[in-house]
Amino acid sequence: MAGPEETAAAASAAATGTGSAPDTLATMLTLGLGLLAVLAIIFGCAWIVRRMGGMSGGNTRAIKVVSVMSMGTRERVALIEVGGKQILVGVTPQTIRTLHVFDEAVVSSSEPASGDFARKLQGMIGKSWGSGSSNREDS
Repeated sequence: MAGPEETAAAASAAATGTGSAPDTLATMLTLGLGLLAVLAIIFGCAWIVRRMGGMSGGNTRAIKVVSVMSMGTRERVALIEVGGKQILVGVTPQTIRTLHVFDEAVVSSSEPASGDFARKLQGMIGKSWGSGSSNREDS
């Protein structure tokens, strides 16, 4: 039988990894290539979704964003067209509220965007709420 010194020597040879431990460089390369493959799949899927128009479905004609105007750092006023009517909405990080529903089109959705929306909106705000404090054209 083998003595205690021979078993200790065999155990220490096995612990140093002369033949049974995996090669760390090969393991790191395999893990790196696997990570790159997963990242390539994620970016490829994102590219495909972006090219296909997002996850909006097929009905993109029902709602149109006609114009958007920034009112602050995270607040916006948007004019959207739904079913032939134009709706003015206020958008904040917490809520979206209907400000006004227009019976007739304020801005044509077929025209390219211009600064007319901002002027018309300021004019309507001046007419609606302006008793002189917000309508600055007179001064």
